[in-house]
Amino acid sequence: MLIGDNSLVLFQGDSVTDAGRTAVNEENLGMGYPFFISGLFSALYPEKHVKFINRGVSGDRTINLKNRWQEDTIDLKPDVLSILIGINDCWRRYDSNDPTSVEKFEENYRYILDETKEKTDAKIIMCEPFVLPSLPDRKEWRVDLDPKIHIVRDLAREYGAILVPLDGVFAQAASLRKPEFWTPDGVHPSPAGHALIARVWLDAVGAKL
Repeated sequence: MLIGDNSLVLFQGDSVTDAGRTAVNEENLGMGYPFFISGLFSALYPEKHVKFINRGVSGDRTINLKNRWQEDTIDLKPDVLSILIGINDCWRRYDSNDPTSVEKFEENYRYILDETKEKTDAKIIMCEPFVLPSLPDRKEWRVDLDPKIHIVRDLAREYGAILVPLDGVFAQAASLRKPEFWTPDGVHPSPAGHALIARVWLDAVGAKL
């Protein structure tokens, strides 16, 4: 089991992690996968007294995480850190003509991993960004997103992080039921999509459902 007694688990990322959380209340986890994970884990292991915090911010890219990393991660001293970032580094290329190169994506991600390793003892969980072809144009995004997913996989291996392979998980799920069931716009999960993330995340950390 990756998560020890009295651990602080911190979720970081963009709107998929944010999921409508109330920033003024750190007890509020939003209504996405952090909420599902917290509820399920706490029901399964109440004796562990684990605390969950969500610091996902809608719209964030890796550069935004980099800029707020000290305040929103390092200062919190998490025991377990879960990161899901990257889809906006892809999306802004297509909706705002503001791309993030693969090189810059890797540079930003390395910064947050280096800072985490240097300044905390957190165990790191890295979740792949993902997209499903729920809308026709989402298929085009693979050109930009796929190299970034490979960066996440390579960095997870290099930094000894646990990898949660969400792009593959969602692709497999979409073979069982149409992509829109899991994420209506290809990016933001439905309740079933968030529950799917929670299930594979809990499995990755060794929690027994």
